[in-house]
Amino acid sequence: MPLDIVQIPVLNDNYVYLMREPQSGAVGVVDPAVHEPVLAELNKRGWTLTHIFNTHHHPDHVGGNMALKEATGCKIIGPEADAERIPGLDIAVADNEGINLGQETARVFDVPGHTRGHIAYWFAKSQALFCGDTLFALGCGRLFEGTPAQMWASLSKLRALPDDTRVYCAHEYTESNARFAVTVEPGNAALLARYDTIKALRAAGKPTVPSSLGEEKATNPFLRPMSANLRATLGLQAADDVAVFAETRKRKDSFRG
Repeated sequence: MPLDIVQIPVLNDNYVYLMREPQSGAVGVVDPAVHEPVLAELNKRGWTLTHIFNTHHHPDHVGGNMALKEATGCKIIGPEADAERIPGLDIAVADNEGINLGQETARVFDVPGHTRGHIAYWFAKSQALFCGDTLFALGCGRLFEGTPAQMWASLSKLRALPDDTRVYCAHEYTESNARFAVTVEPGNAALLARYDTIKALRAAGKPTVPSSLGEEKATNPFLRPMSANLRATLGLQAADDVAVFAETRKRKDSFRG
C-alpha cells in the first residue's frame, strides 16, 4: 500500500507534506516550515507524528521542528553533511542510505547546490520524491552554497529516477518558472502545452505540484542542457552540459518576466 500523502500550503508559497505509512500508522512530515498547520492537520486526521524529514537547513524548511518535536516526541531526520544546522536533529543520513517510515524505506540522495548539505528522499514503492529546493516543477533551486557542476550532478541523480516518480517539491513556483522556460526553449511543444495547463490551474487557485519526473524531463530546462533548442537559444551549441546548465541558471537569476 502506498503512502497517504497530504499537501499543506503554508507561508506564501511553501508546501509541507504529511505522509502516513498505512500498515504501521507511522507518520512523517517533510520540511515543516511552521508547526501550527501541521498540528491542525494531524488532529483533523487523528494521526500521530513520528518523524520529521528535513531536506536542508533554511528556516522555511525547519522552522517548525522544535515545536513539533516538543508536541509529539517525534524523531528528526536530516542531512549528515549539514547536521549542525538542523534544529533538533536525531538521525543524520547521507547518500544512498535508507531511512524507514514504518514499512516503507526512503533512499537518500545527497544533492548539494542550493545548500552544501541538501538531501532528497525517494520512496520507491510509493513513487514519491521529496526534493526540497533542489528540483522544482519547471525549475531548480538557486545556487546559494554550491557550484553549477555540483547542482547539475545533483539534478542528474534525480533525473535518473523512473518517469512515473511524483515530484513533491517545496514551493509553488511553477507559473513563474514556466514564464522563464518558454523564453529559453521556445520550440518545445510539450513545454508550451504545459504552460497553458499551468496558467489554467493557477487561475483556478489549484496547485501545480506534484508533477511527474517524466514531465520534468520533457519540459524543465534545468534537466535539459542536452536540448538542441535550448543550446541554440543560449548560443552554446558546442558547450558541455554543465556550461549550458550554468548559463540557464544565470539567466533565470536575472529574469524579470
